[in-house]
Amino acid sequence: MVKFYESSFSYEYPFPAVSLAYFLRYPNPYAKHVLSTDVIDRHFDPDSQRLYTTRLHLKRSKLPPAVLKLLPKGILGSNGDSGQSYILETSVVDVKDGWMKTETKNLEWTGILSVVEKQLYKRPTQEIPLETGETPNEAQNGTTDVTTSTTFVSRFGQGGPRTGRRKNGVAPASKGPTADTSDDIQPKKGFLSSWSTSSLQRTIEAIGMRRTREALLKSKDGMNVVLGRMRSGGLVAVLEGMRRDREGIYGSDGPWKRT
Repeated sequence: MVKFYESSFSYEYPFPAVSLAYFLRYPNPYAKHVLSTDVIDRHFDPDSQRLYTTRLHLKRSKLPPAVLKLLPKGILGSNGDSGQSYILETSVVDVKDGWMKTETKNLEWTGILSVVEKQLYKRPTQEIPLETGETPNEAQNGTTDVTTSTTFVSRFGQGGPRTGRRKNGVAPASKGPTADTSDDIQPKKGFLSSWSTSSLQRTIEAIGMRRTREALLKSKDGMNVVLGRMRSGGLVAVLEGMRRDREGIYGSDGPWKRT
């Protein structure tokens, strides 16, 4: 099963400021659950004049309680309730043409719910009447349009357990001449079983969609905090705000307390 969610809005800030704020958005008062951000790869393509970045975010996050109630006990294993999860983020920035594409996806619990969020940031492109005496960039550089598209996929319940289970690499012994020890045979699913799985997947996706709507609002609020700091005090104010937010989350010692 697959669900989609789209939304559009605008920041009242020019594209260069918004694209910079995107990379400086953590931590902020609306993202205290973000524990760390690491740049895995970053390179600039001189031919296309584009900046490519891959980052890994570690967040304090758990599956929604409503989803946990739907899952069999113990299905997540020993790490299912660790309270932390990794998010992979990739981005491409084209400052010349004024657009940025980003993609984030969860690396944990993907068999239960995979969430892929794609965003497009760009300068408005509508034409400006020549009578104003302004060029398009001069008239439109105060806003940045953002389009968000999120895909939810739950594969929970697909590919059931195999009938022949190996233990320590050894197939189970045959109990008779008609016993079948093949590892490739899948149990047959009846109509009711298939319906139940499909219904469960739709429920998990709906819960994920509802949670994503709430997260998008907080994300926008967090970006506006960073942009406001940038407008009032430039990059220095942004970095100072990040320091205060980090201390508010971890204390003066930061995430690594002194021993």
